Amino acid sequence: MKFNPKNVRFSTAAGTGLWLVLLLWATSLVAGDVLSPDDLLRIRSVTSASISPDGRWIAYTVSVPREADEPAGGAWSELHVVSTRSGESRPFITGKVSIRALAWKPDGSAISFLTRRNGGLTQVWMIPMAGGEAQQVTHADNHIFSYAWHPSGEKIAWLATPPKSARQRALEKKGYGFIYFEENLRHRNLYIAEAGSAASEQLTKDITLWDFTFSPDGNTIAFSASPQNLIDQRYIGQSIYILNLADKSVRRLTDNPRKLGNFRFSPDGRQLAFAAALDRKDNAVSQAFVIPVAGGKARNLTPPNFRGHINWVGWKDKKTLLYMAGEGTMTTLSTVKASGGKRTVILHSKDSGIVTAPPSYTRDFRHFAFVGQSPQIPRDLFYWQPGKALKRLTTVNPWLAERELGKQEVITYKASDGQAIEGILIYPVGYEKGKTYPLIVLVHGGPETHYSNGWLSRYATPGQVLAGKGYAVFHPNYRSSSGYGIEFSATGYNDAAGREFDDIADGIDHLIAIGLADKKRVGMGGGSYGGYASGWFATYYTDKVRAVCMFVGISDLISKRGTTDIPYEELYVHSGKKLEEMWQESLKRSPIYWAHQSKTATLIYGGTADTRVHPSQSLELYRRMKMNDHPAVRLVQYPGEPHGNRNQTGQRDVVYRILDWWDWYVRDLKPLDGPRPPLDISARYGIELPQ
Repeated sequence: MKFNPKNVRFSTAAGTGLWLVLLLWATSLVAGDVLSPDDLLRIRSVTSASISPDGRWIAYTVSVPREADEPAGGAWSELHVVSTRSGESRPFITGKVSIRALAWKPDGSAISFLTRRNGGLTQVWMIPMAGGEAQQVTHADNHIFSYAWHPSGEKIAWLATPPKSARQRALEKKGYGFIYFEENLRHRNLYIAEAGSAASEQLTKDITLWDFTFSPDGNTIAFSASPQNLIDQRYIGQSIYILNLADKSVRRLTDNPRKLGNFRFSPDGRQLAFAAALDRKDNAVSQAFVIPVAGGKARNLTPPNFRGHINWVGWKDKKTLLYMAGEGTMTTLSTVKASGGKRTVILHSKDSGIVTAPPSYTRDFRHFAFVGQSPQIPRDLFYWQPGKALKRLTTVNPWLAERELGKQEVITYKASDGQAIEGILIYPVGYEKGKTYPLIVLVHGGPETHYSNGWLSRYATPGQVLAGKGYAVFHPNYRSSSGYGIEFSATGYNDAAGREFDDIADGIDHLIAIGLADKKRVGMGGGSYGGYASGWFATYYTDKVRAVCMFVGISDLISKRGTTDIPYEELYVHSGKKLEEMWQESLKRSPIYWAHQSKTATLIYGGTADTRVHPSQSLELYRRMKMNDHPAVRLVQYPGEPHGNRNQTGQRDVVYRILDWWDWYVRDLKPLDGPRPPLDISARYGIELPQ
């Protein structure tokens, strides 16, 4: 909150005493509290939104972080409903609950969602808009992954794997539950039932479904599927099929497996729009396609040489496609004729100031609901009517207005080869031009993702907390990032840690050259591919950073390819060659190869149940550094955590531990061969412990 003298009115007869009181009050407002680690860990977020068929109501979920002393687990997720007319919001299901996958019954009389109750299976439940208790809609034999209402509202379909047989359960109970790696997998099948009925019909077999949608008349279903239930095939092995509900016949509609986004029938059911990568080598969903449901060739409606990535598609009407894209640090919503032509941008974050997720909207195209964010807003609910301004409907963190945040802006610099690179810079709170500051570089993962100019502070990337502590914080959209077109995002193909990480080094040099960053006080952090970058800068580019925090990062490209759960995605999308054709190149692009020369304090951390970047990647770099007598390396592991910490316990430890590491070695320039930051930081967790 900032003091605005125009908002203060008083009588001049009040004298100088009142002037002094107002001056002190204004000073206290300007010098507000900065964002603390505890603040960061209690931030709530709107995570999904679904608008009613008539546009009068929006159902939305709010993520509520667990308290430090609660049993370890992910954030709670509450259900709320807000009126688009009055803006009044009502809590529907709150407390220690986990609500997700919101949908309106087609007649708008109730809201459905997925949840578990009383230790049971995840099922579809429904709560009437008029009020009352939630009712169970499905009675599946196993946990439901996703679902959709039949357009009639009388039936509901869902995806689930069949439960283990009695024989399998008995074997496990007797100690014979062996793991047959990537074999005897259970398919994700499609089921349908009358709403509320315990009897259901299985519609698919011998294939794994990942997503599906009903045609407007309810006679057919489009679904995406792969031959096996493997995450690798979900990434790059999906095709789209059409299921006829009358005779249960199935035919393939697309036959070019690649990364696939969402897909939707046109209002007349004759065409299907889908978002997808251009081809198998394209590292991210980037294009908008339309294909006749009867069969034929798909038409690519993406603008030529598009400097962005399309990530979601829908329909305005039977002749007009709607799509959302990331364009640099911005988001856009556009329409284009299904027959082709130039697009029309109907909503742009540079105008609204809000970076938006894909919308939920009414069939008449008059009412839209978005989850949106900005540099000052973590994630809230927004309502939009085309032609009008975006309207904020919620403020789930009202206390955030009392915190002083660092200024955030998009910057552009030239890499050493002349390419323009964008990034987002958060200035230190109280920034003074001409003064140098310690710098922390936070590198995104993927690399097929990018930073948008929204709220960037999370437990593993605490940008605004760092700004409050006097750091400049830089978020580079280095080459290989999405959002800048296919050519830009393909830079790292068969060139891991090449030009892409050179761009980050050039960004550091730029911030030093303009006098913002202190050359001697630079740190880095990131997770997954951002962890790979952190390991690379701790070893290969060790002269550029004094301390790094490497989260679930890659240290050995050779062993990574043999332990990851997405080996074919890595082959087709990133490396481009089999390992046997690039042993030496892979070794030289691995942080372990350069570990012997490291002069960078290195904190390595991650979960023990990570299947994407195996925990051995962390251990390998730790071992190579220790065997080369590195004095400032530490490995912290989080039991049971996957690729990123889900539980509030691990998140709490991470944010305090990485801040300590950077403060110790970057801000305070403690010697690498001296004492390390405290290992036991449990006093900061906010939990009751014996003395």
